[in-house]
Amino acid sequence: MASEPKPSPRNAEALAALARQFLAYVGVSLAALAVHYALLATLVETGRADPVPAALAGYLAGAVVSYGLNRRLTYASTRPHAEATWRFGVVAAIGFGLTWLIMAGLIRGFGLPYLAAQGLATGVVVFWNFLGHRVWTFAARPVAVLSEEVTGMR
Repeated sequence: MASEPKPSPRNAEALAALARQFLAYVGVSLAALAVHYALLATLVETGRADPVPAALAGYLAGAVVSYGLNRRLTYASTRPHAEATWRFGVVAAIGFGLTWLIMAGLIRGFGLPYLAAQGLATGVVVFWNFLGHRVWTFAARPVAVLSEEVTGMR
């Protein structure tokens, strides 16, 4: 009878660290979402914008909040701003496109109310953004390794 493999303490620690990081990300996301939804609702309810462009304006405002808080609190990144901001912009731009596609599809295609559509869009985009920022935007910079020929060491 084969015994089940026991989880190693190292894997458990890594999983716990990932869970803590994701929870920090969720907390930061809630702050960014508050800004996003407040701008969205304000623009729509005052008649200043249609729900889709209002959602996109809210997304951009939330992204500003998200960058600052995630850089400091979630990822504790030391990547220089010159690198991190454009990387953040790429990940956010993809999330922006996903938001547009989901919002347009759900509101115009299925007739969902804008807040319900935004809730579903948020559910998809939050996972995209967390992973994109974790593995690319705020990831530690790779350390250059010199070859044996350059260092003369083995």
